[in-house]
Amino acid sequence: MIDTCTLLLAGGRGERLFPLTRNRAKPSVPFGGIYSIIDFTISNCLHSGLQNVHVLTQYASLPLERHIRKIWPTTLMNSGLFVELVPPQGLLDDHWYVGTADAIYQNLFLIEQENPERVLILSGDHIYKMDYRKLIDYHEQNGADLTVTVIPLPFSVEGEYHYLTVDHNLRVVGVCDKTSYDLFPIDYSKQTMISTEIYCFRTNELINLVNEDHQDSSSTHDFCRDIIPQMLSKGLRVFAYPFQDENKKEILYWRDISSIDQYFSANMDLVDVDPLFNLYDTSWPIYTEPISSLPPAKTVFDDDDRRGSAVDSLISPGCIISGGSVKKSILSPNCFIHSWSEVTNSILLKGVDVGRYSRIRRTIIEEGVEIPPNTEIGYNEEEDRKKYFVSHNGIVVVTNNHTYPL
Repeated sequence: MIDTCTLLLAGGRGERLFPLTRNRAKPSVPFGGIYSIIDFTISNCLHSGLQNVHVLTQYASLPLERHIRKIWPTTLMNSGLFVELVPPQGLLDDHWYVGTADAIYQNLFLIEQENPERVLILSGDHIYKMDYRKLIDYHEQNGADLTVTVIPLPFSVEGEYHYLTVDHNLRVVGVCDKTSYDLFPIDYSKQTMISTEIYCFRTNELINLVNEDHQDSSSTHDFCRDIIPQMLSKGLRVFAYPFQDENKKEILYWRDISSIDQYFSANMDLVDVDPLFNLYDTSWPIYTEPISSLPPAKTVFDDDDRRGSAVDSLISPGCIISGGSVKKSILSPNCFIHSWSEVTNSILLKGVDVGRYSRIRRTIIEEGVEIPPNTEIGYNEEEDRKKYFVSHNGIVVVTNNHTYPL
């Protein structure tokens, strides 16, 4: 897509996704067995015909950089999409990014070098399918200074979101966040929407706005909290673009992966009998690191009553279910489930080994963890909290620095 500079924000620390973000940025957290969270946004860029995508990295960026470098030489080289990794440059400030607007301010040189008509700003920690060309067309048709992609209320997924009110022309007239939602002066002749943090800016206005925002010591340097109210006060043209889903399901699918509970819920969306998110649409594949060198997944069933089975689950290449039971779970590559063990409603990252007679439920297990035989996790929350991280909704996270007693 010519005359469009695309900036993908991927430097978030992801504190509410701790401990999965202990050693990596949120966009590089594994998802759905073989993917990383950022793969979904980059795949959208490829399918949208974008040409240059600048991935703005920051916190614990090495795993993310390695992941992207493994993907694009084989998958993106012949697609016309060029993905550039951009760590903090320190050209305008010597501190890390403070808010989304500050991240753009510190990388204005990228925009000025390309001198595009518009700037598309994306986030690397959401799961969805979207053709950004439709957003850009809508933006141009309205002669907008900013177009924000929105999802209409009611929106059933829990989380902290920014709310926008729009008039009958979908022009934005107000903004607030969830913490102040009860105090928001809602006009019931207007509609309330949720921002998906997908923005299309007119370039000149964006440059002026982030420069002014940088000079404001009271600003939090956030697009929804600071930039959009500033635009509304100036009478600039801010429009809402209703999210157009390419997922080919009855309900709109867009998920923010900002907490352990949101992460767990979005992964479980993939194992339903009729998954809410469609990974199997060959017209819109999700690209990720090639794993063709791994052998197919294997189950073991023999006369010794070892009944290896997997039901309503995603089983990645290299996995062996040797007489154990896996139900409504996701196994990343090279996991080993030993005999007479049970894994239910759980997410196992790469190389997890579950010992014999163990029972695992509603648990996320990090890479390379070896679960000893006869271990029970996810059945007694009080006991689990003594040993592991447990989320607000009771999801257990077993980290790869956990030590089991001998």
